[in-house]
Amino acid sequence: MITKEQIQRINELYRKSQQEGLTEEEKKEQAYLRRLYIDSVKESLRAQLENIKVVDKDEYDEIMKNKGCSCGHEHGSCGCGHKH
Repeated sequence: MITKEQIQRINELYRKSQQEGLTEEEKKEQAYLRRLYIDSVKESLRAQLENIKVVDKDEYDEIMKNKGCSCGHEHGSCGCGHKH
């Protein structure tokens, strides 16, 4: 997991690279931090994808019937204006 401080450092190094250039040590640090960032994004995406469940229409309809409307009303003709 990447920290806010590490993201700030990535941005600092980017700005410095655009303004005056980086030393070899800073280039290595930048590459390392960028790799940490990319790995963190990939890990987050992987976790989200693992929580996706594919359902057929009947199962979806049953889930939505039991869940209720996002506006807080029961599904059906509640008159809230949302398409149910």
